[in-house]
Amino acid sequence: MLSVRLLLALVLPAFLVHAQGPYKILKTAKVGGDGGFDYVYADEAGRRLYVARTLPGTPPMGRISVFNLDTLEPAGEIAGVNAHGAAVDPKSGHGFATSKPVVMWDTKNLSVMKSIDVDGGPDGLLFDPFNARVYILSHRAPNATVIDAKDGSVVGTIDLGGAPEQAVTDGKGHIYIDIEDKNSVAVVDAKTLKVTANYSLGGDANKTAAGLAFDVKNHILFVACRTPASMVIMDANDGKIITTLPIGTGVDGAGFNPKTMEAFSSQGDGTLTVIKENSPTSFEVEQTLKTMPGAKTMTLDTKTGRVLLIAAEYGPAPTPPPAGGRAGRGPMVPGSFSILEVGK
Repeated sequence: MLSVRLLLALVLPAFLVHAQGPYKILKTAKVGGDGGFDYVYADEAGRRLYVARTLPGTPPMGRISVFNLDTLEPAGEIAGVNAHGAAVDPKSGHGFATSKPVVMWDTKNLSVMKSIDVDGGPDGLLFDPFNARVYILSHRAPNATVIDAKDGSVVGTIDLGGAPEQAVTDGKGHIYIDIEDKNSVAVVDAKTLKVTANYSLGGDANKTAAGLAFDVKNHILFVACRTPASMVIMDANDGKIITTLPIGTGVDGAGFNPKTMEAFSSQGDGTLTVIKENSPTSFEVEQTLKTMPGAKTMTLDTKTGRVLLIAAEYGPAPTPPPAGGRAGRGPMVPGSFSILEVGK
């Protein structure tokens, strides 16, 4: 006989099945400000939250908005930086933004220290504490530019064979990067900067991997995919797929909390999926929390166990749609840009 939960899962959307759970929105800070946005980054050691804001123009005039990670109050700004994301090396106190050129700053006073010329189109990034290097990811070649976080020098580049989205590290010399257009996860040796393996996400069609989380202790990768909307869970040692679970649509970020053994994925449909790791071979969708439409990227503050998401409100889409195209979303509602804090 089918269980009640399984019967519900067959006939109801995932959000309705998993609406109840331990997580809730604790705070919504409507911080406002003009410009687009992509990634959000929590500097746990420095207790700051970095949000890259983009503005069109010639040259583009974006900025990095900085907030107090504990209160979400404004804490400063790095002006003139048009970037997709940010990351910090807590030991050297140097921050980096995926602008072009890449900007390096002092995290104590937010002053720009250096501009670093790179090729490609800087998008996502990862700081790896193993040898204090920053991986600047690009959808076009070179797919990754590696920078020494201590002095901002370019160490080398990596051909990943496709468009990288998110990267994670085991802190012991291994980097894992999901490749959005190749239905795979690339494994990189942090010493040699060479790809040592490519793990398939299974099936013939490309799953469009857009988020990646990592249980370092048990060597488990959580690959958040858009087509279909699912979390592919695999063994980081050999790429063997353990299981696949449903998530919301439009995912663009993921994270893992080793204290609670929970993986998270944030979706543009306004949901946050929480997956519980009961053991290295047993996983379940613990909760699908309703957040805010467009809140598709996230960062995790493991000190507090809280998830931070960013989103904004938009007006009606223009009608009729452009000739030969479809209507996009409307203009951002002034002052509506918000930071959502999720926790138990």
